[in-house]
Amino acid sequence: MMKIVRHFFKGPMPEFMAGLIDNPWRRRIIQPPDKTAIRHGIMPGMTVLEIGPGTGTYTIASARRVGDHGRVMAIDIEPKMIERVQKKMAQEEVNNIEAQVANAHDIPYEDGTFDVIYMITVMGEIPSPERALREFHRVLSSNGTVVFSELFPDPDYPRASTLIRWATGTGFKLKQKIGNFFYYTLIFEKD
Repeated sequence: MMKIVRHFFKGPMPEFMAGLIDNPWRRRIIQPPDKTAIRHGIMPGMTVLEIGPGTGTYTIASARRVGDHGRVMAIDIEPKMIERVQKKMAQEEVNNIEAQVANAHDIPYEDGTFDVIYMITVMGEIPSPERALREFHRVLSSNGTVVFSELFPDPDYPRASTLIRWATGTGFKLKQKIGNFFYYTLIFEKD
């Protein structure tokens, strides 16, 4: 039912639905935050960008993974989502995250800033995905990676073949595919 509604009404996940996406089943079984950060290739000392951080659960895991010498930037077009991330940062006492309202089509960072750019069940919500991918290409370092993790129950779920087509058409090449139809991670590098 939700997939049908989202087919006709595109846009960012509203803040009031954050509890649906950040649930114990997902965090424990399908996408454990710590293991997801490792799966995304996040290493100590990296500068990382998360697009669409939701409630900040994965943002916190990424920040812990990059450690004191790394930084995580999180952007979302929805101000209330950024407020949730900032609240979680304060609760968890994590200080190597910068969370701000920004658009994936106009990322407020300089060229080549990031070692890893990742998003989890977000790409299907972004209008003009090819435009966003060109912006990711701009802010990604020359040897950096862009990572997409998608989960079939998400109402905005794009098929892996669709994401591969979008990414390869905008200057990326597939480095690795992990998972299956129901839950996959695609890792791209600059072509």
